[in-house]
Amino acid sequence: MLRWWIYALQLAELLVSSLVHVLYGLYIFSTAVAGDLSQALTDRFFKPNANIEVKSEDPSGTNVDDLPPIVLVHGIFGFGKGKLGGFSYFAGAEKKDERVLVPDLGSLTGIYDRARELFYYLKGGQVDYGEEHSKAYGHSQFGRTYEQGNYPQWDEDHPIHFVGHSAGAQVVRVLQQMLADKKFKGYEDTSENWVLSITSLSGAFNGTTRTYFDGMQPDDGKTMKPLSLLQLCRIGVIIYDWLDIPWLKDYYNFGFDHFNMSRKKLGAWGLVECLLGNAGPFATGDWILTDLTIQGSMGMNSHLQTFPNTFYFSYATKRTTKILGVTVPSGILGIHPLLFIRVLQMSQWRHPPDVPPPYKGYRDEDWQENDGALNTISMTHPRLPIEHPSRLVVNDSDCLPLQPGIWYYKIVEADHILFIVNRERAGVQFDLIYDSIFERCRKHVFRKTPQTLPNQAP
Repeated sequence: MLRWWIYALQLAELLVSSLVHVLYGLYIFSTAVAGDLSQALTDRFFKPNANIEVKSEDPSGTNVDDLPPIVLVHGIFGFGKGKLGGFSYFAGAEKKDERVLVPDLGSLTGIYDRARELFYYLKGGQVDYGEEHSKAYGHSQFGRTYEQGNYPQWDEDHPIHFVGHSAGAQVVRVLQQMLADKKFKGYEDTSENWVLSITSLSGAFNGTTRTYFDGMQPDDGKTMKPLSLLQLCRIGVIIYDWLDIPWLKDYYNFGFDHFNMSRKKLGAWGLVECLLGNAGPFATGDWILTDLTIQGSMGMNSHLQTFPNTFYFSYATKRTTKILGVTVPSGILGIHPLLFIRVLQMSQWRHPPDVPPPYKGYRDEDWQENDGALNTISMTHPRLPIEHPSRLVVNDSDCLPLQPGIWYYKIVEADHILFIVNRERAGVQFDLIYDSIFERCRKHVFRKTPQTLPNQAP
């Protein structure tokens, strides 16, 4: 009888979680559509009488285009500029600086694939996922083509600042390692020094126990439980890609076009094969959730370095506190409804006793502080399987002048989505976080000489 009660509770939790996620997705989609319709009506009925361009002279003589761009890289289920109309994943933070790029990468594709896409987004050309990788995971070697790169001059003399949210931070680390290992055919001069700084916002460096609550098997970190939130997600994504409705995919895309799951190529039987788990990214494991398990992150981290000439910063978030030694959510009102159940579950995480621990010295209590999506221990800096140099920062001024090759990290009281999507929800904290990031990139991070900013005397 007790077993049936447990099954009933698990099913109820799955239904509630599914409903909350679907409603939130519809809210985002409808908000984007409403914003686009409003903008279209405004442009239609309130056109300006004349196009007047005002150019201001820069007293310092510095062109904005000469500044290193700051590239904002979105996380799981995210999107870049051009998707969801005028809606902003980073809640308009890109408007805080005159030289910001917001690429649109696969929202559910694996971290390796997203790193390849990011390179060609910046340099231009057709995305090459690599012959060996493409054969191993059963997808096309080549993807979309960028006729014009968004920063084609990118090299060691023209490095870039990267800011990654959630899985986006790990995407940038993988890209930097690819640059160091010269993994891009036709670009033999790449190096890790093409990356000037990496800033992580709730970055997924060491995996998350949420993947197991959502449906990944904790024994291998690759397969999914037969009845779970991820299984429902998998079915929805397969059908979405198979239908291949052009205007809908132009509006939002999960990023699996190189798996060729369209009805035009697969037919009805191909859809059945994908749904049965015999084909597609979910069958081969080439999607982002396998990279976000503790096992997947450890495997990836074993090949990633922290480089001596790059500056590293991290904002680790948490929405938990300890009461009498027990980790619990830190209030209800401050946690987004999308995340509250997971904050509670993750704060009570216990590794299955019949499954070997993921690493030597593992303790459940280390993984109980969380922000509803990631464990706080995972966000500070890369620490598994080898801990990288790091330093806790309380006041920004305490770590000046900054040193490269060290992960400076701060602990911030926030849930996983406080600094994206909805600016009003974060309030003044939103401006404090992003202003400090952009100011650091422009004033405190440089290799040769301090950069002269527009409207600033040299």
